[in-house]
Amino acid sequence: MKTFIVGIEIGGTKQQIALGSPEGEIFRTIHGSVDVKEGGKGIRRWLKANMPGFIRDCESDYGQVSAIGCGFGGPIDTSEGRVLRSMHVEGWQDFPIKAWFEDTFSLPTTVENDANAATWGEYRRGFGQGCQHFFYTNIGSGIGGGFVFNGELYNGQGVGAGEFGHTYVPDWTSADPGAAKEVENLCSGWSIQGRLREPSYVPESADLFQRFSGDLASVTPADLADSARNGDVFALKEIDRVAHSLGIGLANVLGLSSVERIAIGGGVSKMGDLLIDRIRKYTAEYVFISSKERYEISKCALGDAIVLVGAILLAAGMHQE
Repeated sequence: MKTFIVGIEIGGTKQQIALGSPEGEIFRTIHGSVDVKEGGKGIRRWLKANMPGFIRDCESDYGQVSAIGCGFGGPIDTSEGRVLRSMHVEGWQDFPIKAWFEDTFSLPTTVENDANAATWGEYRRGFGQGCQHFFYTNIGSGIGGGFVFNGELYNGQGVGAGEFGHTYVPDWTSADPGAAKEVENLCSGWSIQGRLREPSYVPESADLFQRFSGDLASVTPADLADSARNGDVFALKEIDRVAHSLGIGLANVLGLSSVERIAIGGGVSKMGDLLIDRIRKYTAEYVFISSKERYEISKCALGDAIVLVGAILLAAGMHQE
């Protein structure tokens, strides 16, 4: 009998639940958002309110649900099924997430860091198909990453690997010579947004300042991209700075791993070629000779479904006969 798997993405504010096949095909998805101030408890309340009805409807329309796969936005001890912590949401410290899912919904559950889940999804059904060595990074609210080596997801000592966002590059926001900063704290969506909302950061002559009449409290990276597409000098320079930092970081990834392909996902990647082309340029400028012309960089193919697809595939590998 064909069975199905529920995939879950637990993010900072964005939450997703999907029904998929063991092969990673998605049939139905629901989305939700939880105020970050509600923390882990708010997210768990949302799941308890939405999961039973979703599973019931899916089983009525498609067939039996046999397992849950979850991609969680933070480091996971996979051997214990335990959250180490969320980097952005309170209320997840040392939380036994696998046991909570299994006790709450009575289904065997596989839990993995969201970037690792996304890496596996993109490798199996996206830009990574056909290669052996692969790297994925999500540039969203935060920045994560994951590796596939020799066709297998690499998880280090069982608590994750490929934490691209927590590597360091030169800090162009600091006047201190030699200052360095985590990639996540320069290039993530929340970091970009935070700078744009700082008083006096966006010049009065900039398109963003004019469009928002000087009130930048609600400006987003997507607004920055719109200004760049309008040819605004400040916006283009800001995106170029972000791409430069990401290019340095990815050149380091290539020097250490010699992967064949790199996929970039997450909300900030929706800037498209405006960002990706610049990342390619700077990566090529800094990459070590052993990797020159031996890699490709692309926006991910799976889009917003990437974590769900990967979580479903990982659960299928654990729970399907």
